Amino acid sequence: MGYHMAGHIAARDSFNVTVWNRSPAKGMAWEKEFNGQFKPDLKDAVIEADIILTCLGRDEDVATIILEKDGILSKLKKGSIVIDHTTTSYKLALELSAKLKLQGVEFIDAPVSGGEEGAKKGILSSMVGGDAETIDLVKEILGCYSKNISHIGSTGYGQLTKMVNQICIAGVLQGLSEGLQFAEAENIDIDKLLSAISGGAAQSWQMNNRAKTMHQRKFDFGFAIKWMIKDLGYVLERSNENGVNMSLTQSVYDHYSILANQGNESKDTSSLILYED
Repeated sequence: MGYHMAGHIAARDSFNVTVWNRSPAKGMAWEKEFNGQFKPDLKDAVIEADIILTCLGRDEDVATIILEKDGILSKLKKGSIVIDHTTTSYKLALELSAKLKLQGVEFIDAPVSGGEEGAKKGILSSMVGGDAETIDLVKEILGCYSKNISHIGSTGYGQLTKMVNQICIAGVLQGLSEGLQFAEAENIDIDKLLSAISGGAAQSWQMNNRAKTMHQRKFDFGFAIKWMIKDLGYVLERSNENGVNMSLTQSVYDHYSILANQGNESKDTSSLILYED
């Protein structure tokens, strides 16, 4: 996703974009495709930057890049702004903000929704936590690849909002999976079924975009099971701290974990329909 997001920023004349990637070949490919530059050394990529954007995989990746011995924490100039688009835990967002502030650096947590396709088209939704004045300074950059920019609250509230997003997606996919399994068992014509119910209260993005391919058992449409397991793990961790009962989310998490252990971790999340007791 970061590849395309950086490309949209580079397409604007307002910004000089430098990229770094853990896979140098990807960085060099980006440099060739877009009007920017690739730096093979992480320090060189960030040391003069006013705004640093990260889009990684897990808490551990973000901590390695920013906080650990060879990370960027001590390399950033005072007054710069770090925007993290990774979906992380709430507690990591708070830790990043606190440690960056000690260096005179502002932090914004801004996980995104919309997948790789949304990144390619520049129509992601950014859920943003942090200081309002700081966010105002970077809205032009966020707008390069976001159709919606929602400032939810202070640091960490972007991540909390993304957790709600993933909870809702998990619930919809669970219901859609069971509905389709029920319909298939009763030999209901799926095209007629979807025509009948997709215009009413059962309608959802998942139904409109994934129901037919779920019935066809096609699961090569982006966001993979392994990433949903990671995201729901952060949800369950936080729910243990705030005391909210997450029985449905726990069930879906368990189902995805079983599917992943069966070799399906790279299939997209609509493959939940494959789960069998």
